[in-house]
Amino acid sequence: MTRLFNDPDDFATEMTSGLAAASARWLRAVPGGVVRSTEADEPTVSLVVGGGSGHYPAFAGLVGPGLAHGAAMGNLFASPSTRQVHAVAAAADRGRGVLMSYGNYAGDVLNFDAAQARLRDAGVDCRTVVVTDDVSSAADPALRRGIAGDLCVFKVAGAACEAGHDLDGVERVARLANERTRSLGVAFDGCTLPGAGSPLFTVPDGRMAVGLGIHGEPGIDETDVPTAAGLAELLVRGLLAERPAGAGDRVVPILNGLGSVKYEELYVVYGAVHRLLGEAGLTVVDPEVGEFCTSFDMAGASLTLLWLDDAPGELERLWTAPCDTPAFRRGAVAGHHGTAAPQDTTAGAPVAVTEGSPGSRACGARVAAAFGAVAAVLDAEADRLGRLDRVAGDGDHGIGMQRGGRAAREAAAEAAARGAGAGTVLRHAADAWGDRAGGTSGAIWAALLDALGSALGDTGTPDAAAVAAAVRAAELAVAAAGGAAVGDKTMVDALDPFATVLDERVGAGEDLTVAWAAAADAAGRGAEDTARLTARLGRARAHGERSVGTPDPGAVSFALVVRTAGEYLC
Repeated sequence: MTRLFNDPDDFATEMTSGLAAASARWLRAVPGGVVRSTEADEPTVSLVVGGGSGHYPAFAGLVGPGLAHGAAMGNLFASPSTRQVHAVAAAADRGRGVLMSYGNYAGDVLNFDAAQARLRDAGVDCRTVVVTDDVSSAADPALRRGIAGDLCVFKVAGAACEAGHDLDGVERVARLANERTRSLGVAFDGCTLPGAGSPLFTVPDGRMAVGLGIHGEPGIDETDVPTAAGLAELLVRGLLAERPAGAGDRVVPILNGLGSVKYEELYVVYGAVHRLLGEAGLTVVDPEVGEFCTSFDMAGASLTLLWLDDAPGELERLWTAPCDTPAFRRGAVAGHHGTAAPQDTTAGAPVAVTEGSPGSRACGARVAAAFGAVAAVLDAEADRLGRLDRVAGDGDHGIGMQRGGRAAREAAAEAAARGAGAGTVLRHAADAWGDRAGGTSGAIWAALLDALGSALGDTGTPDAAAVAAAVRAAELAVAAAGGAAVGDKTMVDALDPFATVLDERVGAGEDLTVAWAAAADAAGRGAEDTARLTARLGRARAHGERSVGTPDPGAVSFALVVRTAGEYLC
């Protein structure tokens, strides 16, 4: 378990502060994460990586010359928000374009894609290479998640930046590295987040989970704990079966500890890995053994193979090129100098508020009160939502909703106190929710609340028809952001009946309070009905059959929110 922390909600922030203080030679903190504290003498393409905290040295420990230029750092096991990714990328950009790279998880994709769009709107050439190395997570390589193979893609891309490649060239070699990288992981026990009383999942004594992720997701399969040689055979056999097309007979093996497996144990396993690769006719090139992408205190390990060409070529040169970061170093990187951190003149400045009409200000105060009640409900239900999410996901939905609800409560109260109308109160709450919650749910709720606020505006008191239309706009925003449809076992399965019933009841002339209550009941039934569905999206997709019989936590939390908010209608 994680023993050393203050307030669990502040863990990621305090960890980042401590890392920056201890690693000032390589990096400095910026809003949303860290960037290099040095610059190349000649500007290069900037590589921005990132993901949730809890995986050190991924991602911040890989920032420095020859590797990443910046790392966006989300909360524990939650993707960084759009605002965080954009802030880090903007700080890292040196005018030659930005390549973003991260593991293939729904929340990361949503937030990094949105940040990329903002950068492009500002005239920055920004591209993305998503890492998909985990062979256990999906049959289709494009749907696989990213685990310790992140290091291969980041290292190759960072070396290409250092060598002066243009953005097209950096993107090309990063994609090639991803296509040539395969990983497989196992766990003997789950991890425990700061302040949590139990691990996100458990493995029975004497058993081993096979095909796990790095966010506390349970394994795809389970087997007896083997010997070190038996584990090496399982990992090597699984990866040799996934040999990439066009790969040569030279491989880079990376044996990665996930948090609490000792280095000595890893070296015992690696001895067998090395022998088995040789027996398979492969030439081992520059292997790595250690911790490169962890999962807090998870007891487990993963093996990654980066497949090179038959003769030393481009990938090999980039993999073995010098780099200098807090957690990964080789050789000496020349041509860099320290930089002073720019003065942040916006720190602590209040966010502008659009003053609403008298009617809209009164409605805004009601909206702020609703967020207060919603935050209290999410606090009370966080453990239950986490248990629901733990069945097929990573168990952090309750924590994420709790953080988002609290942040929205504070932002809404501040905006309302400054005379904001209903629309501005909702939009401020949206920004705060997305920024603090992170992850998929943070991005989805930010999109929902922003659409509601934009539709309602800051003039007049919205009538029932305006509220129903705003809810429909929010539904469209959620569909556009997440791509989910009815039947996918997501929040949409509660949102769609809510919007439909509200439309119908308001159209029939019912009072908004009555119509909303009926719609909230429909949302609750929709959430309950997700228990019979198989998850088809997100982290739960890999455990779809396991999710049958348990309602979707996102649908359940949506139903809780709309039922609570119904008591505070304008």
